[in-house]
Amino acid sequence: MENKKKGLPFGFYVCCLSFSFERLAYYAAKWGLATFIVTAAAYGGLGLDKSVGAVMSSNMVAFTYITPIIGGYIADRWVSPQILVPLGEILMGLGYLAAWKANGIGMLWAMIILVSVGTGFFKGNVSGINGRLFPLAEQEELDTVFNLQYMFVNIGSFCGTTFLSMLALSAGYRTMFLVCGIFLFIDCAWWIFGMKSFGEAGKKPFKLDNREEKKSDAEANAPLTKLEKNRVIAICIVTLFSGIFWLIWYMAYMPIYYEFGPIEQGGMGWANWNIGSFQMPTAWFDSMNGLLCIILCPVFAGIWAKMRQRPQGDWGMFTKTALGIIILGLCTASMVLAAVISGEGTKDPAGIWVIILTAVAMTVGEVVFSPLGNAFISQYAPKKLLGTLLGVWPLIIFFSGKLYGPLYNWLGNFSFIKAYGAVTLIIIGCGVVMLLFTKKFDAAIKGE
Repeated sequence: MENKKKGLPFGFYVCCLSFSFERLAYYAAKWGLATFIVTAAAYGGLGLDKSVGAVMSSNMVAFTYITPIIGGYIADRWVSPQILVPLGEILMGLGYLAAWKANGIGMLWAMIILVSVGTGFFKGNVSGINGRLFPLAEQEELDTVFNLQYMFVNIGSFCGTTFLSMLALSAGYRTMFLVCGIFLFIDCAWWIFGMKSFGEAGKKPFKLDNREEKKSDAEANAPLTKLEKNRVIAICIVTLFSGIFWLIWYMAYMPIYYEFGPIEQGGMGWANWNIGSFQMPTAWFDSMNGLLCIILCPVFAGIWAKMRQRPQGDWGMFTKTALGIIILGLCTASMVLAAVISGEGTKDPAGIWVIILTAVAMTVGEVVFSPLGNAFISQYAPKKLLGTLLGVWPLIIFFSGKLYGPLYNWLGNFSFIKAYGAVTLIIIGCGVVMLLFTKKFDAAIKGE
C-alpha cells in the first residue's frame, strides 16, 4: 500500500468516521421508526397498529438500498462525489428532524424520502472516494482498507442502537430523532473540514476521473462465451438466494420488536428483556448484531484464509451462501421454540436466551457469505457486465426490503408457531437444495 510506512491517510479517517456518524443515526432511527409507530401514546409513541410499523420499516430499508444506485449514476456522470456526500448528509439530517416533529404518518414518510435520497448521495460515493485514496494498492491491500471501513460502519451502528435507544426510552423518541439529525449536521461539518485531504479523489465525476483504459468496440460487442454465460447464471442464482436470505433476515426483526418485545416498547411481552430491574431497549437486539459483526468478520476472514491453504482449497460461494441460509433457519427456529414456551403470550415469557440465540444465528449466517458477494462477482463476472452484476447485488436487497413488511403482516393471519415453523422448514430447505448442487455449481464457474 502506498501509505504503508506513513500509516493511513487522513482522508481515510474522514471517510470512515463519516460512515460511523451516518450509520449511528440510521440504525437508531430505523429501530425508532418501527417502535415509535406502535408504542402506545402513554409511552411516547403514536400507538398505531404493528402492521403499519412493519410496512414503514420495510419501506425505509428498501428505499435506502435502491437510491445509492441512482446516486452512483449521478456521481459517475454529472456531479462531483465530494459535493454529493455533504448534500446527502444535509438531506438525511432534515429527514430526522421531520421525524422529530412527527405527529402522524405523513412526517414519517417525509423522513423516509429525505433519508433515502440522502443515503443515495452518500453511501456509495464515500466508498468510491475512499478507494481512490489508494491508487497504487494491490487488491489484498484494498480488502484491508474496506474491512477497516466495515468495522467503522459497525461501530457506528452499535453505538447508535445501544446508546440512542436508551435516550429514546428516557427522553422520548422525538428527542432521539433530533439527536440523529444533529449527528448528520456534525457529520457534514466533519466532511467539509476534511475535504482538502482527498486531493483529486472524487473531485470530478467518477467516469471523468477513471484511470482505466476504455475497451475497444470489438471487445465491448463480443458475444459471451459459454463459460461467461455459465458464470452469469451462477452469479444470478447466488444473488437470488441471497435475496431470500435478506427477506427472512430483515423480517426476523419484526417478531423480536412486536411479539417478543416488552409491552412498554410496543411489543406483546412474549420474552423477558429484564436484567435485574433494568429493561433492555429492543434496539439492543440490533446492537448485538453490530457487535458480533465487529467480532466475527475478522474471525471468519481468518478461517477462510486457513481453508485456502488446504489441498482442496476453500469452500465455494455457493456452499457459503447455503450455510448462511441454513444458519438463518436456526434464527426462526429459536423464535418458534420461544413462542411454544410462552404459549404465544398465554404463559410466562420466554427467557432472554431467545434474544441472544436469534441475534447470534442471524449474524453468523450473515458473515458466512454476505461480505464475500462483491468479491465473488468481481472475480467471475464478464468485464463488460461487471457494473451491471454488481448493481444487481444491492438491487435484490431492495426487493427483499420491500417485501418483508407485507410478508410479516400476511403471516400474522396464522398461528405464529405454524407460520414461522413453515418459514423455518422452507429456509432450511432452500439451503439444503443449494448444498446438493454445489459441485455442479463450482464446476460450471471454473469451466470444468
